[in-house]
Amino acid sequence: MYLLGYDIGSSSIKASLVNIQTGEATASAFFPKKEMGMKSTKTGWAEQDPEIWWENLKLVTQSVIEQACATPKEIKAIGISYQMHGLVVVDERQEVIRDAIIWCDSRAVHYGEKAFGDLGSDKCLTHLLNSPGNFTLSKLAWLKENEPENYARIRYYMLPGDYIAMRLTGDARTTVSGLSEGIAWDFAANAPAKFLYDYFGFDTGIIPDLVPTFGQQGCLTEAIAKELGLEAGTPVTYRAGDQPNNALSLNVFNPGEIAATAGTSGVVYGVNSEVKYDSLSRVNSFAHVNHSLQQTRVGVLLCINGTAILNAWLKNNILPEGTGYAEMNELAAKIPVGSDGISIIPFGNGAERVLCNREPDCSVHGINFIRHGNAHLIRAAHEGIAFSFKYGMDIMNQMGIETKTIRAGFANLFMSPIFRQTLSNITGATIELYNTDGSIGAARGAGIGAGIYKDETEAFATLRKIITVTPEANNEKESHAAYDRWISLLSEKLKVES
Repeated sequence: MYLLGYDIGSSSIKASLVNIQTGEATASAFFPKKEMGMKSTKTGWAEQDPEIWWENLKLVTQSVIEQACATPKEIKAIGISYQMHGLVVVDERQEVIRDAIIWCDSRAVHYGEKAFGDLGSDKCLTHLLNSPGNFTLSKLAWLKENEPENYARIRYYMLPGDYIAMRLTGDARTTVSGLSEGIAWDFAANAPAKFLYDYFGFDTGIIPDLVPTFGQQGCLTEAIAKELGLEAGTPVTYRAGDQPNNALSLNVFNPGEIAATAGTSGVVYGVNSEVKYDSLSRVNSFAHVNHSLQQTRVGVLLCINGTAILNAWLKNNILPEGTGYAEMNELAAKIPVGSDGISIIPFGNGAERVLCNREPDCSVHGINFIRHGNAHLIRAAHEGIAFSFKYGMDIMNQMGIETKTIRAGFANLFMSPIFRQTLSNITGATIELYNTDGSIGAARGAGIGAGIYKDETEAFATLRKIITVTPEANNEKESHAAYDRWISLLSEKLKVES
């Protein structure tokens, strides 16, 4: 018997089948094999056609079923993880009205900032825990003003995971965690943030029905089951944004526990038992997967847009064709700590919340045409990304989130020895890497939601730590000197752009 987990990313769609009896991932796959493209017709825009997600979901479903030699009846529940903060709008027939405006699109910054100013920081922060910023409701405000003909057709607005769940079940639904990640949940009223909907002029009837993060959220329709090769009636029992789900996949549920990821974007996610916020909204607070009236669990999220996308850009644009990520890691390892004086500011993928929604772009500093080559650029990129994590984690520390131990999946940039060791050196944290990912976590979450596992302890009993990284005393001085140089360059860059 199996649990099926989907991870709806902006780069690929992943799926895993987890064996219920052993708790191990029997099969995993992702599609497409090259990263999904983003449409960017203007600077700062990023869109994707949800139909591309669906087509790749069909491929990945077929792949894991074939790998596991599973039958449809053996799959007992489905869980969904998805890229956060996106906007999908559908009409009365549940058909997509326009391409999704995804998480790294920055066109809506002005709308969120204006709402924050008009409504007042105290009102927004005490009720929403954040500025409306560049999140989902602000994106919807942009759509209302700039594409009124599309806005008029909206029956429901939803997040990417809500859309996929709707395609599976035919039911348009969302969660408290989902509304909070769109900055649409009022923590003081414990209800959708009507005052913000009213401010933007939205009818709250466009909000899908609320369902629990864990539990019955709908069942596969006959038509969709046939299309996917699954069994009609299979329940969807869990959904969460990719970062709360990443925390879940690492068994991070309680205060003081920290999860991280370094995919297209980089994230550090810590759990608070108190409703707290950053007054500048440089890091954001959302309802964690196990947040409830009876138990406060708020996830504090640091997001860096320009992380592994920088690594991919170097691979695709600077290095010889055919160079792989493992080879890049080997090249970077030949260069000393500090990259022989090169510093890279990695913020080149839209507005950065940690920088108060500014867009400083990526920049390279200190190149010497005689001494430096590709290997120096790779190491400087991995160090620069780690430095951006440190910059944001210092803000989290001010909110009471300690970063003594960081848990992460052995994936993406955490497979880079340079990145993970640099991060450990400059933060002083121990980094623990586990054999999991978002789709495996979504499958285990589905097991909790279906009552197959009695609690998270049982669901994550087989989670296996594979690497532990601790700070290197012999490189501490050099690592901090490189960070000091980096932070000085960033400060000057931000000052010039002010």
